[in-house]
Amino acid sequence: MTTAARYTLIATILGSSIVFIDSTVVNVALPPIQQDLGGGLAAQQWIVDAYLLTLGSLILVGGSLGDIFGAFRIFNIGVATFGLASALCAFAPNVDTLIVFRGLQGIAGALLTPASLALITGTFSGAARGAAIGTWTAWSGISTVIGPLLGGWLIGVSSWRVIFLLNVPIAIVTLALALTKLPRHEHRKPDTRVDFVGGILCAAGLGGIVLGFIEQPQRGWGDPVVAGGLAGGAVLLAAFIVWEMRFPQPMLPLRLFGKRNFSVTNIETFAVYGGLSTWGFFLVLFLQQISGYSPFRAGLATIPVTIVMFFLSRYAGRFSMRYGPRLFMAAGPLIAGASTLALARLPVHPNYWVDLLPPLLGFSFGLTLTVAPLTTTVLSDAGPADAGVASGVNNAVARIAGLVAIAVVGIAAASKQGSGLTAHGFRVAMLITGLLICAGGIIGAVGIRNPEHQAT
Repeated sequence: MTTAARYTLIATILGSSIVFIDSTVVNVALPPIQQDLGGGLAAQQWIVDAYLLTLGSLILVGGSLGDIFGAFRIFNIGVATFGLASALCAFAPNVDTLIVFRGLQGIAGALLTPASLALITGTFSGAARGAAIGTWTAWSGISTVIGPLLGGWLIGVSSWRVIFLLNVPIAIVTLALALTKLPRHEHRKPDTRVDFVGGILCAAGLGGIVLGFIEQPQRGWGDPVVAGGLAGGAVLLAAFIVWEMRFPQPMLPLRLFGKRNFSVTNIETFAVYGGLSTWGFFLVLFLQQISGYSPFRAGLATIPVTIVMFFLSRYAGRFSMRYGPRLFMAAGPLIAGASTLALARLPVHPNYWVDLLPPLLGFSFGLTLTVAPLTTTVLSDAGPADAGVASGVNNAVARIAGLVAIAVVGIAAASKQGSGLTAHGFRVAMLITGLLICAGGIIGAVGIRNPEHQAT
């Protein structure tokens, strides 16, 4: 690996890590934010979902902008904007302002994430490219699960605001590395047209549906905000699909869904990553608001997931390439889902070593079996020419899955007063989450096909 390639990989991992960390680090901050700024379960859902909404719905638009203006430029703009938006979140005076700034973070992440992959694709080739993407993917997964631990420690020594301020020096270091060490020649596609209409329709449609689901526990199904949000969102998403079918350069290339493994893997991604998001959201709330854990202790409780993924992800990716992805993409979610179902019986004051650690270890092992094979399958089935857009679609599906799942499962978990999570609500959330992840494993077992030379 050349020096320039090494610095490219480091910069892209650093840049994208703040995007993925921020998707989970805020979970441990939700109770302190509620104590400081007010708001109930609905406000907590919006603090998470505002970020996932703009990130998931605009990530493919961000990829198109990278094609037109160059991945290097868009990467740097995304990093700088993310740092600025993080600072604004840190100084937010109320919940509504924080939700708006979280949405701005998501927009920056939508620029940054595809540009980081495009930089890797343009720097590496052949087997080295696959290894680099695998390394980037592994660190992305680790970033997602290490967020609660890091956030809990920072909140314990300071306040919830510092979890956003931490992004600022990371963004500065990443920018400095990119501007001084990364090569600047890049392939641009000036004839590319950005699908802004598709992005707006997708964001507005998802926003309407999420609005309806989040507000339902407090307002009821007949409320105009709830009914209008759900109906309007559905109409806008239908218009989005029609637009994508007709636009010459759509942000969502529907032709890719004609490939079996690509389609099945994205459906499985929706189930597994939707479950992963609700797992982290509700478990961390339960440990703090009901079991009395401190933010740091709640984050520390999930550290086995990080450790297992760190040490075993490379082996899961390697063996899935050798034996085919089907076994891994079936067994992994089934193990993780069954472990999540065990959390539905968690007592209010659990014994960590007896009640919590075994399900966490099972969940982490199942997740490790799933993540790398899932990403590799998406890229392999799309082919080298579509690797970038395929990764973008899969990333978008993963973020949108979390967005929708947190909103929908929140309906079942919400208390009648809608003021916060209850022990019963948590158990219902874990039951639904476990079944959702298991469904992902069944989808993988039935739908995934191993390449002929890898048949097991």
